[in-house]
Order: sequence, then structure tokens, then C-alpha cells
Amino acid sequence: MGFSIEEDLAWPGLAVGDLFRRPRATVLVTVAGIDKLMLPKTGISYPVENAVPFSLDGVANAIHTLFSEETPVVVQLAPSEERVYMAGKANSVFEDLSVTLRQLRNRLFQDNSILASLPLNSLSRNNEVDLLFLSELQVLHDITSLLSRHKHLAKDHSPDLYSLELSGLEEIGKRYGEDSQQFKDASQILADSLQKFADEMYSLYGGNAVVEVVTMKTFDTPLVRKSRSILQSTQSPKVPDNQYNLGYPYGFNYAVIFNIILWIMIGLAIAVIVISYNLWNMDPGYDSIIYRMTNQKIRMD
Repeated sequence: MGFSIEEDLAWPGLAVGDLFRRPRATVLVTVAGIDKLMLPKTGISYPVENAVPFSLDGVANAIHTLFSEETPVVVQLAPSEERVYMAGKANSVFEDLSVTLRQLRNRLFQDNSILASLPLNSLSRNNEVDLLFLSELQVLHDITSLLSRHKHLAKDHSPDLYSLELSGLEEIGKRYGEDSQQFKDASQILADSLQKFADEMYSLYGGNAVVEVVTMKTFDTPLVRKSRSILQSTQSPKVPDNQYNLGYPYGFNYAVIFNIILWIMIGLAIAVIVISYNLWNMDPGYDSIIYRMTNQKIRMD
């Protein structure tokens, strides 16, 4: 945002990049049920404290507002909950993507699924919990496969947003326990699959992509939808919003705007005073160009 710092920033959550080579895609993968996932390749990592449920709906709406004519790709998936949101060019490109549990199960038993090449170890194809975990990995594979067939999406100038919520590992931990061999094998398989997914997405966008993995065991605040019945009584007295007569909160730009307006008003006031003083005390002789021109005109007449 243009702010400068006097000391070096030791927080590893930010990195210096090329100003004229901004990422064209952001891929956010949220993994529930584990605190830390050991990826094969080391990257920038930092702890997330006081994590609460979040949503990228505001980011998606902002992208559509700013790049409405270019129709960017926006994909938000939660396979275990059958939640899907696609907008822009994703409606036509990812229309064949399996999103429901039934579709995911059928996709796993097709010839070109990941079951043919993925080492299952202690996981089983006959267990519903294991199939849920494997189906989420199948979604990652299908996304990169579809993008590889539509590479023109990664070459436009509009930013793309991918948000995936994976909870299959959490279900395996609940079923077998976090100390079980199934949970350990699933964690290793997930780490390898995420690393492969990140490398493929990074390659498809020519290095102009940011892939983020958020691992969270549990959220501090549960995500609860507040509701109110239409039969609820409205006889209770209304409490004023500002019963203590508190001042409204100021934004971060308030001090900047205040100083700009203040000093412009002071400068204009000083300029008006100086100009008025000079005009009032102006010598009506021949020192001014106004009187010289007027005098010459009178003489010519």
C-alpha cells in the first residue's frame, strides 16, 4: 500500500516480489484436522493464531466488480459438504467437475482416476471415509487436468481465484484416531498430492501464481448462522445503538485526509491575505504594468 518501514521486517508471511509481475492466480487450500502438514518442499510458512472461520466471498465479488469485462475464473469448492461456487469462465470450463459425493464416488472408479497411480498403503477402497478423502484428492487432480486443456485461462490479464476446503483428513482422524497408521498414511499422501498440485498450478500460470495451504485443527469460533423467527415478539424495548454517546470510529485514512484538507485551507487563506494586502497597498504610479498599459491607451486616444 506504499507504506515504508524503517527496520527489516522479520515476519516470513511477506516476501519481496517484482512490482511489475504480480501473480495472476491465488490458490487457497484449507486442510482441516491437522495443525501442521509436512510438505516435501519447504516454503514460506508462519503460524495462524486465533483462527476463526473465514470466507472469500468478498474477494470474489471484488474481482468480479473490477474485472467484469474480462470474466476471471473463480472456483470455490468444499467437496465433503457438496458446496460449490463457480463464476466467470469457470462455469463453462469446470462444468464437468465432480462436486457431489455421488459424482465423486463414481469418478474414483473410472479408468483415469488417481486410484490407479496413488499408493493407498493402509487406506481401503471399501471404506466410505477413505473414499471421501481420496475423492478430495481426485478434485485436485481434475482441476489441473481441466486447466491444462484450457491453458488460455492462465494467460489472460484478469486474476483467478481458487478456494478448496478439504476435510477428508479430519474424518479419517475421527474414524481411526490421530495415532493410527491410516491417519499417518493419509497425511503423507495429502502432503505429496498438495505439493504436486501446487507445482502443476505454478507451472500452468508460468510462475505467476500463489499457492497457499492453511492447516487448521479446529477453529476457535464456530461458524453459526444467526437466524430469527418471523413469529418472534417485537414488544421488547429497543436499545439505542449508541446509548453511551460514543464517537464513531475513524478509518486509517482519516489523519491523512485531515492533514491534506487542513494545510490546503491554511495555504489558501495565507495566499488570499497576501494577495489582498499587495493589491490594497499597490502604488498607483507607473510601476504597475496595468497603469502603464492604461496610460499608453489614454495617450493614443
